[in-house]
Amino acid sequence: MSTGTTTDIERGEYLLDNREVGAAARFAALSALFDGTTFRHVDALGLAPGARVWEVGAGGPSVPRGLAERVGPDGLVVATDIAPEALTAVEAPGVRVLRHDVTADDPPGTFDLVHARLVLTHLPDRAEALRRMVSAVRVGGHLLVEDFDVDLQSAPCLTRSTGPDDLVQDRARRVRKAFLALLLGRGADLSYGRELPALLREAGLREVGADAVLPLPSPAGAILEAANVTQLRALLPRTGLVTDAEVAAHIDDLTSGALPVAVPPLVSAWGRR
Repeated sequence: MSTGTTTDIERGEYLLDNREVGAAARFAALSALFDGTTFRHVDALGLAPGARVWEVGAGGPSVPRGLAERVGPDGLVVATDIAPEALTAVEAPGVRVLRHDVTADDPPGTFDLVHARLVLTHLPDRAEALRRMVSAVRVGGHLLVEDFDVDLQSAPCLTRSTGPDDLVQDRARRVRKAFLALLLGRGADLSYGRELPALLREAGLREVGADAVLPLPSPAGAILEAANVTQLRALLPRTGLVTDAEVAAHIDDLTSGALPVAVPPLVSAWGRR
C-alpha cells in the first residue's frame, strides 16, 4: 500500500477523482475559465449541425452540453470518461455517455471532431491515448486538444506583496509546489502543452494550429485551486513541502476571497485529418 510520499505514489492514478466531493466546484471553475476558449476553437473549426463528436475525458457537463447545442438533434456527442458519474447532469438530446479508458479501450466510433481538454497531460500513456484519438477522426475531420503547460507559468500569484500579504503568497507558492509534485509523482507532464503542435503534425494531421491563454488571477482561479487543494489535503503535507496547518490556512485564504490566484496557461492545438 502506498504511504503517499513523493517517491511511492502510484503512477497512472488520476489524483482529482471526478467522484470526490468538490469535483462539481472544479468543473464549474474550469467551465468559467476555459469554455469560452474551447468553443471559440470549436466554432472556428466549423462544427456543423448533424456532426458526430467525441468528447474525451469529459469530466463535467458543460462542454458536452455546448457541443450538443451546436450539432443539434441530428448530431451525436459521445461523452466518455473513466469515471462518468458527473455526466449524468447532461440533459441534452443526442448526448451518449460512456465509461471509457482512452489509453486502453477502442474508440467508440469515427467522428467529425474529437476533443479533449486537460486530459492527456495527466496520463502516463498519453502517446497511446493520442494515437487512439487521431484514429477516431474521420478523413476531413478535426482533432482539438487542450492542455496546460505548467512550466510556462506555474506561480499562483503574479505580483509580489510585502508584509502579511507576502506571507500569504509565499504559502500559496509552496502549496502549489506540493500540488505539482503530486502530479509529477503520478506521471503528469507539466510542459505537455507546448508539445501539442509538433505531436499533431507527427500524427499526420494537416492545417495544424495552436494558441494559448493565460488566465490572470481571478475568483474562478481561486475556486479551482480551493477545490483541488481540498481534495488532496491529506496528501499535500506528505510531500514535505508544506504542513497541514499551512494547507488549511491556504484553503481559508482562497475561500474567503482574499487570494485570487492564476492558473497555468492552456494551450489549444488543432489539426485536420
